[in-house]
Amino acid sequence: MNELQAIDVAKDALWVLVKVSAPLMLIALIVGLIISLFQALTQIQEMTLSFVPKMLAIFMSLLLLLPFIYTSLRDLNERMAQRIIQTE
Repeated sequence: MNELQAIDVAKDALWVLVKVSAPLMLIALIVGLIISLFQALTQIQEMTLSFVPKMLAIFMSLLLLLPFIYTSLRDLNERMAQRIIQTE
């Protein structure tokens, strides 16, 4: 494997990482923003108030996005297997 192939593999893996993790991070960000706004409006300053709704939102979105995540990771695995086969 030369340098260009290694860079291509790393770029592909990083792109899949961003594609898989970005929706979950955006959902956590949106839920956190909504809870922070609620806390600011009601002047409730409880630190643990944001933890449970964020955790539930991420869990529910993970359940909904699981087929997409599985497909993305399976496709990456197939591309890596094809690269291994081609280099032999």
